[in-house]
Amino acid sequence: MTLFIVLCALMLAGCSDLIVQDTKSLLAPQFQRSELVGLVAGAGTTFAALPDLIAMLRRRSSQGMNPRMAGIMGVFQIAWIYYGLLIVSRPVVMWNVIAVVINFLSVAAYVRFDRLERSAVRRV
Repeated sequence: MTLFIVLCALMLAGCSDLIVQDTKSLLAPQFQRSELVGLVAGAGTTFAALPDLIAMLRRRSSQGMNPRMAGIMGVFQIAWIYYGLLIVSRPVVMWNVIAVVINFLSVAAYVRFDRLERSAVRRV
């Protein structure tokens, strides 16, 4: 795994096009129609994981949740944030930042409830 990460880092080190070029336009107040479509589409995909998080918090149990899936999605959403910075797309950046937070909360809730469930089993 470490070798893979090192090879990826070496490969990306020579790519000057991967540097975020225009960060000022991310804060510009004018919106294009494509950005509005991106905002609407991003809302649906971003909040798709929210019902599982809410259900887990309500039942106070880690049952039915796969933390690997949330972790993998979080890693790729971070890649989407980077991509959004490269193409200067506010919707891509904004929705994926929110999605990373939701996935982080899902994994944190899973870890907490899993520990509570394991400690309850040990006491019995």
